[in-house]
Amino acid sequence: MTSARARQRPTGNGGPYSAESALGGHAPALQRTGRSLPFSDERHLQAHHWLVEEAYLLDAQHYDEWLDLLTDDIHYLMPVRVSTALGAGYDSAPGMAHFDENKYSLSRRVARFATEHAWTEDPPSRLRHYVTNVRTFATEDPGHVVVDSAVLLYRSRGDVREAAVVSAGREDLLRRASDGEGWLLARRTILVDDAVLRTQNLAIFL
Repeated sequence: MTSARARQRPTGNGGPYSAESALGGHAPALQRTGRSLPFSDERHLQAHHWLVEEAYLLDAQHYDEWLDLLTDDIHYLMPVRVSTALGAGYDSAPGMAHFDENKYSLSRRVARFATEHAWTEDPPSRLRHYVTNVRTFATEDPGHVVVDSAVLLYRSRGDVREAAVVSAGREDLLRRASDGEGWLLARRTILVDDAVLRTQNLAIFL
């Protein structure tokens, strides 16, 4: 039986929400299978560790190192959420996204931080990513796992404006690195919990 929540998610070549995405046709298509893995499972422990290490890099704004954690075919998607009636059948604006990125566009965002044109981050934000509620799932390919997590971003910039808080859920697809050591991010879908974001800009990553 399909839940109401599942019916709200359009499914496509790259999984939930990708059908309405400009880059959805290139997104890795693997989906979760079965129940969540136990916390003692080695894949869960490795995935949780990966998320914590990633959060450190994002907080420290070590974005070049963060890019090294992404696969070449990554799809990084953050749909625009909308408030609709229970039976509407959707919870995001079709064809609209705050982020709809591949490896190249993400690298261009990172490169811009090193230029004089990165005025949105000069002075830089003070960031803190809190990651919790981590669940992992096997896929049909043993070299991939799907990881659900909740993330809370605290962002303070300058001395005048109030700090911003962004709450979101994430679904990640992690792929085991070709050398067998560690994992890489192959797909990320970010579902923010607000229809209207109360932050100055999106010159950050979630």
